[in-house]
Amino acid sequence: MASAAERLASNVNFGAFGKATELKQRIWFTLAALIVYRLGTYIPIPGVDSAVLASVFDQAGGAGVLGMFDMFAGGALGRMSIFALNIMPYISASIIVQLLTAVVPSFEQMKKDGEAGRKKLNQYTRFGTVFLAAVQSFGLASGVAGFTGPNGPAVANPDVIFFVSTMVTIVGGTMFLMWLGEQITARGVGNGISLIIFAGIVANLPQALAQMFELSRTGAMDAIFLLLLMVLVVAVIVFVVFMERAQRRIIVQYPKRQAGNRMVGGEASHLPLKLNTAGVIPPIFASSLLLLPATFQTLQSGDSLPGWLGTIMAYMAPGGALYLTVYIAMIVFFCFFYTSITFNPEETADNLKKHGGFVPGIRPGKNTALYLEYVLERLTVVGAAYLAAVCLMPEILRTQYAVPFYFGGTSLLIVVSVTMDTVAQIQSHLMAHQYEGLIKKSKLRGRRR
Repeated sequence: MASAAERLASNVNFGAFGKATELKQRIWFTLAALIVYRLGTYIPIPGVDSAVLASVFDQAGGAGVLGMFDMFAGGALGRMSIFALNIMPYISASIIVQLLTAVVPSFEQMKKDGEAGRKKLNQYTRFGTVFLAAVQSFGLASGVAGFTGPNGPAVANPDVIFFVSTMVTIVGGTMFLMWLGEQITARGVGNGISLIIFAGIVANLPQALAQMFELSRTGAMDAIFLLLLMVLVVAVIVFVVFMERAQRRIIVQYPKRQAGNRMVGGEASHLPLKLNTAGVIPPIFASSLLLLPATFQTLQSGDSLPGWLGTIMAYMAPGGALYLTVYIAMIVFFCFFYTSITFNPEETADNLKKHGGFVPGIRPGKNTALYLEYVLERLTVVGAAYLAAVCLMPEILRTQYAVPFYFGGTSLLIVVSVTMDTVAQIQSHLMAHQYEGLIKKSKLRGRRR
C-alpha cells in the first residue's frame, strides 16, 4: 500500500506548480545564476592569443585532463576565460577534506561536532580551494606562456605582471563560482556546485552533435554507425538512471509498546542502501589523478621532460592497456573508500538499537552492524563494476571508433545524477507546498468550528 507521501506525490501536477510561488522564484534564481556563469566563460584573460591557444586543444585531440576540464568548464579553459578552472579546485579540496575526515582524528571529531564542526570543515575546504586554484593557475599560466603555435606564441609578453594578473583573475573566478554555487544551493533549486558542472557539460552538447552530423554528412562517419551510437546513448542513459535509482531496502521492525490504555508502534520500515553510494566521486578523483601526467606533457615541450617522466607518460597514455587497468583499479578503490566514509554500519546499528528498531532475524548491535556491512560490501562490488563499465565506454569509443567527443563516463554520470537530484528537489518543494496548503485548510476549518 502506498504511503501518504507517495499518494501526495502522485497528485503533483502543473496546477500545483503554478501556485508554488516560492518554487518559481527559486527556479528563476537558479536560471539567472547559471546565465551569469555562462557569460563569464566568454570573458577572456588579457594577454592570451585565443587562436594560438585553440591549437593546443586541436593537437591534444581532447585527450588528457585538459580535454576533460574543458568539457566540464563548458569551453572556458579552451578560451582561457576568467572561469578557466571552473569549480574543479573546490571539488578537489572537498574530496581531500572528506578523505582527511576518515584518516585524521581531529577532522573526524569535527565531523561529529554537528553544525560547528561542519562550519570548520567548510572553512578548511575554502582555504584548500584557494591553495589548489593558485597552484593550478600558476601551472596553467606557465604552460600557456611557454607554448608557441603555428601563428606565434600564445602570450606576447609573459612577464611577472602577466603571471600575477592571470593567477589573481583565475583564482578570483574560481572563488566567485564557489560563492555562486553556494547561493544556488541556499536560494535556488538543486546542488549549486553540481549544477555549474552540469551547465558546462550540457553547453558543449550542441557543438558535439553538430560535429557528429557533419562527419556523417561528409562521409567521414558511417550513417549506420551514427544511428547505432544514438541508440547506444539512449540505452546507456536508461541504464544509468536504473542503476542510480537502484537500492536494497532492508526491513526494520519496531516493537509494540503500551502508551496509556493503547498499544503504539509495531510498524515496519525499511533502511534504503543505494547500489552506488559513492556517486560520481570515484571516477572524478581517478580521472584527475591519472590524467595529470598527460596534462604536463601537453603543456611542456617533449625535449624539456626528464627521461623517467617521459617513460611513465608513454606507459600511462590515455587509452592504453595499463592506463585502463589502473583506471579501473582506482575507481574500485575509491568506491569502497568513499562508501566507508559516507555510511558507517556500526553507527547505523547503534542508532537502530537506541530507537528499539531491529532487522528481523538479526540480533541488534554488533550482529546488525556485521549484517549491514555484509550487504553494503556486495552492493559496492556491483556499483563499482557499473561505474567502471560506464567510464570505460568513452575510452573505447574514442580510441577504437574515433568518436570525436567524450561520450559517457563521468560527464554522463554527472548529467543524469544532477538531473535526477534536481527533479527530486522540485518534487519535494511541490509536496511541501501541498502539505502547507493542507495545514492552512485544516486551521481554517478549526477556526470556523
